[in-house]
Amino acid sequence: MGSFLENNLSWSPRIQNWKTWGLLLACWTGYGLFFASQVLINQAYRGRPVRWGHTLSNWLICAYIWAGLTPLILYLSARFRIGRANLWNLPGHMLASLLFSLFQLAAYVAVTSVTGSDPSSKPFSNVFQEFVVTGLHFNLLTYWTLVGLCHAADYYRKFRERALSASQLRAQLANAQLNALKMQLHPHFLFNTLNAIAVLVRKSSNKEAIDMIMGLSGLLRHSLKSIDAQEVSLKEELEFLELYLEIEQVRFKDRLRVRMEVEQETLDALVPNLILQPLVENAIRHGIGRRGSAGLLEISARRENGMLCLRVRDDGPGVALGGTAPATGQIGLTNTRERLRQLYGEAQTFELRNASDGGAVAALAIPFRSQINQD
Repeated sequence: MGSFLENNLSWSPRIQNWKTWGLLLACWTGYGLFFASQVLINQAYRGRPVRWGHTLSNWLICAYIWAGLTPLILYLSARFRIGRANLWNLPGHMLASLLFSLFQLAAYVAVTSVTGSDPSSKPFSNVFQEFVVTGLHFNLLTYWTLVGLCHAADYYRKFRERALSASQLRAQLANAQLNALKMQLHPHFLFNTLNAIAVLVRKSSNKEAIDMIMGLSGLLRHSLKSIDAQEVSLKEELEFLELYLEIEQVRFKDRLRVRMEVEQETLDALVPNLILQPLVENAIRHGIGRRGSAGLLEISARRENGMLCLRVRDDGPGVALGGTAPATGQIGLTNTRERLRQLYGEAQTFELRNASDGGAVAALAIPFRSQINQD
């Protein structure tokens, strides 16, 4: 019945899946046979006549009446959930359980009297009253069991959705890391980096050349260090960023100036892994790289109203009219937006805009969560 419950959490009045109906009838047939066997064993144990036909037919009639009511009960259970946010549905289900139980008993008395499986000379009202006294509580329990199974199936479905979402996040993280490596191993980037190393070697600046090579190696190694982490501390993210900026500063020399304004309390805040590098690369490529003179790159982090606010600003020519980045910078920014949406839903913001005093600003805000509290 678990599969039936799961398939009918969004139940429609017309069920066309005969396989589902077959599973439903099979479950309720098992229900009838189970309780019929209990009665038959009891009759045999007490030395009474074992009434096979009478017992089986009565319990199967009881079960199939419940089978007919099950889709409607599942619909009501799915439509009116019981939880912390909607406890007001509980009284409605209590009333529904009473009405369904009474209806099932009335239908059972009517069907058994018509089929003759439980003949009685008493009036219908008297027989119904007897069944209410002896069977109402059992029927109430049956109703609430169905409601409980429906809720359990719904919780299981949500659990699977969360597991799938986590799996998708891991896949997106892997893609982000691969994209970061692609950007770092971009032929143009590698050419300029290796060319800068060659220049240092020709000038016999061996120490600087070695530092450059070690920096490139450290950058790539750091990219793979936290490959399984969806989030890292801002401190770790900035350490990676510093390695990246060291290489860029060798390329741009005095044309690239970097200023960091990071509040101390934000260093332990959790941020998406590799979230800042695409923003910084975009600012350098389309901001600083388009200036004829030295440019300034500002990176800031602060805590404000329970949010961690990160900002990357350059004093270049700014973004195109309409607030979009050049086509070559769209991949990193698109991945950034998508990762933020997947990780934090609506509890985040991200925008790329022109600064009022020139240049472009990439700003994002996410819920402030400390790595210390997580540990």
